[in-house]
Amino acid sequence: MRTRHIAIALLAATSMALTACSAGSLGSSDDKGGDGKVTLTYLIDNGQETLKVAEQMVKDFTAKNPNITIKLDTRPQGTDGDNLIKTRLSTGDMSDVFMYNSGSLFQAMAPEKNLAPLGDTENIGQLDKNFTTAVTSNGKIYGVPLGSYMAGAILYNKDVYAKLGLQVPKTWADFMANNAKIKAGGVDPVIQTYGETWTSQLFILGDFANVTSADPDWADKYTKNQAKYATTPAAEAGFQHLQEVHDAGYTNKDFASAKLADGLRYLAQGKGAQYPILSALLSQLIADNPGSENKIGLFPIPGTDAAKNNLTVWSPNGVYIPATTTGAKLDAAKKFLAYIASPDGCTSQTTASTPTGPYAVKGCTLGDVPQAVKDMQGYIDSGNSSLALEFVSPVKGPALEQICVEVGSGIRKADAAAKLYDEDVKKQAQQLGLEGW
Repeated sequence: MRTRHIAIALLAATSMALTACSAGSLGSSDDKGGDGKVTLTYLIDNGQETLKVAEQMVKDFTAKNPNITIKLDTRPQGTDGDNLIKTRLSTGDMSDVFMYNSGSLFQAMAPEKNLAPLGDTENIGQLDKNFTTAVTSNGKIYGVPLGSYMAGAILYNKDVYAKLGLQVPKTWADFMANNAKIKAGGVDPVIQTYGETWTSQLFILGDFANVTSADPDWADKYTKNQAKYATTPAAEAGFQHLQEVHDAGYTNKDFASAKLADGLRYLAQGKGAQYPILSALLSQLIADNPGSENKIGLFPIPGTDAAKNNLTVWSPNGVYIPATTTGAKLDAAKKFLAYIASPDGCTSQTTASTPTGPYAVKGCTLGDVPQAVKDMQGYIDSGNSSLALEFVSPVKGPALEQICVEVGSGIRKADAAAKLYDEDVKKQAQQLGLEGW
């Protein structure tokens, strides 16, 4: 299961089927009338939170730009939405502006053929480098960020840490030393929830910043079949981490059956001290456990070098302009994207929905957010973060979560799991037609 779809799955529980709707309507639907007004169509996915944010941003933007009207259209999420995007781009029938993924799925849109570059658009220079990496093709930037960063990290109970006198670990050795003290204190050190198998992947996926620190070119080599998990110690380390935590008896006893909601509850109540998970789950944790927003902190999955204690982040979605948008509409679309890529745009998003991660626009403030989000912001601001593998390589095997469950349950050893996963990714790479496979 791709982590892009993991993030979508988090929203699916609260999503509803939506028909095309409009917001900010101020004039005719003509390209540009004699009165100088322009109407744009803006395609978004049909998630409830997505719609709330889009409506607020359209309202705030059109209040400042009364000559521009923006009509919202919605599309399905998941594979159906992917197919719709590809079809509308290939037929030249795309909306004037649209929201879609960044990273490998951005590259799959053939941006140089199908999208308008944004080099002369205001505020492009204010975007965080992790995001621009995920929306750049052949040196040109094609998108602006919508939403906030998500991290693959370890959420921890600050009260447990304070009671036991623990410091946030910056190396794996420090992390394991903390685990020993936590277990001695009568608390489960590491929460695992294999009742929902996708949650098993974070020790691998969230560890990728450590792989990048060891070899900045690893993702490119991996994509070309020149590097593998089983033959790269820094990459295999994630599987080793899963095995070490299990073998040491540091997980909750019901790890095999516990589900996400259980894990979040254990963490909030201090029954478990640490939970490797996606930071986007903070919203569910706080909703299900009121009053926990400042009791939970966040730190990266530690590697071997304390000086390179970096956070693995998932880039926000992008907002793009198709190459079919021209003339006055193109000018208006670039103005809208410049607004999205500004502190005012961030404020508009925050008004609609409390962020669960830092924005990818310099100068944006988060306001009153959970402590873990503030922790994330520190890693972004200091430059101690890098993109998850799926944003720099299209290669990810479908069986990773099942393999991780086996390692984390003591069924399969880490080195054998790494070799098995290398075989698993080969199938997908060949289906994608990648060279070298």
